[in-house]
Amino acid sequence: MKTQLTFLCLLFSFITNAQEDAWVYFTDKPDATYYMNNPLEMLTQRALDRRTTQNINLDNLDIPIASSYMNQIKNATGITVMAKSKWLNALHIRGSQANIQALTSLGFVDRVLFANHSLNPISKFFNRNYTNKDEGENETLANYNYGNSSNQIQMLNGHLLHQQDFTGQGKVIAVFDAGFPGVNTAAPFQRLFDNDLILGGYNFPDRNTDIYTRNSHGTNVLSTMGGYVDGQLVGTAPDAEYYLFITEDVAGENPVEESYWVEALEMADSLGVDVVNSSLGYADYDNTSYSYAYSQRNGQVGFASRGASLAVSKGIVCVISAGNDGNKTEKHISIPADADNILTIGAVTSTEAYASFSSIGPSFDGRVKPDVCARGQAATVSSTTGNITTSNGTSFSSPILAGMVATFWSAVPNLTAAEVIQFVRESADQFATPDNFKGYGVPDFQLALNNALSTTSFELEIVKIYPNPVNKKLTIESSNNAEGKFTLYNNLGMKVLEINITSISQSVQLDNLSSGIYLYDFSSNNSTLQGKLIKQ
Repeated sequence: MKTQLTFLCLLFSFITNAQEDAWVYFTDKPDATYYMNNPLEMLTQRALDRRTTQNINLDNLDIPIASSYMNQIKNATGITVMAKSKWLNALHIRGSQANIQALTSLGFVDRVLFANHSLNPISKFFNRNYTNKDEGENETLANYNYGNSSNQIQMLNGHLLHQQDFTGQGKVIAVFDAGFPGVNTAAPFQRLFDNDLILGGYNFPDRNTDIYTRNSHGTNVLSTMGGYVDGQLVGTAPDAEYYLFITEDVAGENPVEESYWVEALEMADSLGVDVVNSSLGYADYDNTSYSYAYSQRNGQVGFASRGASLAVSKGIVCVISAGNDGNKTEKHISIPADADNILTIGAVTSTEAYASFSSIGPSFDGRVKPDVCARGQAATVSSTTGNITTSNGTSFSSPILAGMVATFWSAVPNLTAAEVIQFVRESADQFATPDNFKGYGVPDFQLALNNALSTTSFELEIVKIYPNPVNKKLTIESSNNAEGKFTLYNNLGMKVLEINITSISQSVQLDNLSSGIYLYDFSSNNSTLQGKLIKQ
């Protein structure tokens, strides 16, 4: 009996002292006033400019976690701080169940949630109810010899945007992955360095700036966006700028990787990043108590999912791979692919058929997932040594699509992140009839561009310019009979038309102009209207 009692005591001691992962959430941000008055203390100028362009105000999410709160948690008995999130006002911590639970006695601690779902009180999550290519002619300014990568770009009509010299210029992409060895030495990435397009990055598991290390997965992923080998591989956004973030530790599967992921997202926001690609997903952890059931994949349970859902409110488009579980018993999208307000990407073959390994939707609360698809079966990628080869996975359909998002956005830079997401969805070939395998289908980025330009408001208080796109006749309508000058430029900046507007409604014949995208300028007294015009 005494032996059994000793054994039970030891067992109880082992259970209560076993190391658990958890998130501790705080009640407030006492330093908010200071940071609101000093925004450059928390965001770069580029990040602030991105907010201004999209009419996004600073809010409490932007305020860093109170250092006094962090220090008290760090000094608490038996607690190790692994990561932090200002958006969710939380720290990822590790310690015994008892030591973690003891933190709830601190006045500034709102709650603690364990990664082990069985240790948390039962919650009821809000469930929402959802009801479930035109190829235009454009002036060719550039031609690329895509080689074997031609199919993965052309199925998205990405080559048409490239021909108009839209290749991601002025847009910044952050890549979240497992490592980037060879990026600084292999030939397919040399063009990025020659043009100063690699802006830096961070290695979250190692807590240093050594990004050209660890697993080669990120190298393969980056090549589909920024790689360039004439006649073999051209990325979908060869002239975008890039930050490289290592958030994945392939040595094991632990939810701290979700916290690294959210940290990287917040860092990307502070640096002014426009598009995030993440070819990572979380469903099964080494400790199965941490794993996610399908019922938890509703965008509101996963720590990374909740972070991802906030990105669009900061002006960022998150592009995330759906996962590669289509052939498994549990086939559904993983975390954070279930997030709201993002683009979740499935995989198709070279003929745009569903790739059987691609994880399916919907999210548990019934939203269409994946959102759209790109080629993920036998996608053309670069190895760490610069060899051009093929690989399978939504890991590659996601960056192929993310690069096209940046390229599309570079053509219409004044769109908001939410508008970009919607134009991409609406351009897909199954938009009217989405399914659980391909979502809204394969996007057509030329159609998305046409739609974006045609729905942009071309109104001032004094003038309307329509239709856009235009075929033969353009109408310039003045509400106050304001006289002005209308000037039209081609993509090379050459003036192709200039007329004086002298009546309330005046028509301009454009029969002699070639099809393509033009820039216009209308000036009248103290007012100026500028924009883009599609000539069909």
